[in-house]
Amino acid sequence: MVQLMLEIKAELENLTNFQPQSGCDDPDFSYYLKLKCGNCGEVSQKESCVTLSEMVDLPKGRGSAHLVQKCKFCGRDGNISMIPGRGRPYTIEDSESQEFAPLMLFDCRGFELVEFYFKDGWVAESFVAGTLYYQRHRWNEFIPL
Repeated sequence: MVQLMLEIKAELENLTNFQPQSGCDDPDFSYYLKLKCGNCGEVSQKESCVTLSEMVDLPKGRGSAHLVQKCKFCGRDGNISMIPGRGRPYTIEDSESQEFAPLMLFDCRGFELVEFYFKDGWVAESFVAGTLYYQRHRWNEFIPL
């Protein structure tokens, strides 16, 4: 069992509290990840999607996880469970000090996370009267709500 913390870093200008739209523990936010097999080292060709709201039974009835997948190269099973409550929004203070902020903790069994893809569903607050911005299409373009 390996626990990996996904951390983010960004350059924020006049924005703060950059995070998934309903917070770091948003049950419907999709994390898109590229995985590496812990057995043979093969990296997946496509990204896998993991959300807190979706649980899958493990093979042979040994519980459940947020993602269960077989390596396409060696056929070994692996799974990933998300552990909520460890992430926080990325703030202007983090940006100014060029620090990383924790987003989500993943319990990886048989896989290792090698890439994270920013996609839809992000939100940030403006310093101008608390205006909220949400992300549309590309992660670096924000539009007022």
